Amino acid sequence: MSHADVRDAAGRLIDELERAIVGKRQVLELIVTALLADGHILLEDVPGVAKTAIARAVAEAAGLRFSRVQFTPDLIPADITGATVLTGPTSGPEFRPGPVFANLVLGDEINRAPPKTQSALLEAMEERQVTADAVTRPLPRPFLVIGTQNPIEQEGTYPLPEAQLDRFLIRTDIGYPGRDHEVELIIRRADRKTDRLALDPVLSGGDVLSLQRRVEAVHISRPVAQYVVDLVEATRLSSRTEAGASPRGSLALLKTSRARAAMAGRSHVLPDDVKAMAVPCLAHRLLLQPDQWVRGVRADQVVNEIVGQVAAPRAIDPGDRPAGQPAPVQPVPAGQPRPGAPTPPPSGNGGHPGGPAPVPPTAVPPASVPPGSFPPAVQPPGHPGPPAGPAPGPPPGSGQTPPQVPPLRR
Repeated sequence: MSHADVRDAAGRLIDELERAIVGKRQVLELIVTALLADGHILLEDVPGVAKTAIARAVAEAAGLRFSRVQFTPDLIPADITGATVLTGPTSGPEFRPGPVFANLVLGDEINRAPPKTQSALLEAMEERQVTADAVTRPLPRPFLVIGTQNPIEQEGTYPLPEAQLDRFLIRTDIGYPGRDHEVELIIRRADRKTDRLALDPVLSGGDVLSLQRRVEAVHISRPVAQYVVDLVEATRLSSRTEAGASPRGSLALLKTSRARAAMAGRSHVLPDDVKAMAVPCLAHRLLLQPDQWVRGVRADQVVNEIVGQVAAPRAIDPGDRPAGQPAPVQPVPAGQPRPGAPTPPPSGNGGHPGGPAPVPPTAVPPASVPPGSFPPAVQPPGHPGPPAGPAPGPPPGSGQTPPQVPPLRR
């Protein structure tokens, strides 16, 4: 599969998603980027902006097995991971897998469950496996968790711990649609005469795995990798943050930048890819200073400020250029042969075939400095120099040898 195939497949998936989600192509592109980067997504926005609809639409269009978990205060870990039960008086114990055994798991209102239940997802999100009843069971691949939470209603909620927030590759909001898009949404609903819109699967689980493997082959040069680290390190050194992004944030920038480059049909990561993914990958990993939180400063504002301050590399390595593009021509100083040029054979006129022998240089010591204080200056051929005459040397009987001046070669 080539990079153009990744671009075409991602384009088909986003186009199919837009049949159900109107006017949110940038959000859909970000979610598909996380899917190709094999990472989890946290959608944080007010109710009614299609968070659940987006998760279900991604599963249908990508051909993934979907499951939904409604997080509530009385939810226990076994409700997510599954448990071992007795199926009958004569049969032995049997493990009943929970809803986490799916390709795409929607954790709806994930901050409604207590921390013990939230932690049941930590192993699944990081290790892609579940340990229940002292037995570790692998999860199906691909595996993606989309968590949703409501930022304006905090009664009866349990804020996600930093360890679990760090497991989400990206966090983004949805936002209200524009006026024209909302009108289009109403017209489409009226025309189809039903709430549900069945999407056609344009991919399969195997296709998603192939796309993820192709993303892993995208090249990132050392200057761009250093730029990633500079951005993450700046979040740790900022006076606005109490704790910056961890090395997992650096890896998140790597994975999403690669996926974004592949979706653009490129085989290499550009600094613009890193800039575009900085806020979704790093903002939710920052812990702001208390005074910044009181002043209403948001983490995404801090990340945008850092992106504007940290210098990006101006050029990319030769290994970053797309296939088929010739290497840039480097300027060669005058008088030096280009790399790979044939060396002319030596000749009897000083190595300059077909031309006169070079004029030997003339040693001219400065008039205001005593002779022997520093090596004499060398005048290039053709320089007018001083009037003709014998060059001054050391005083007679001093025992010093006149300095030998090597000839200047072109």
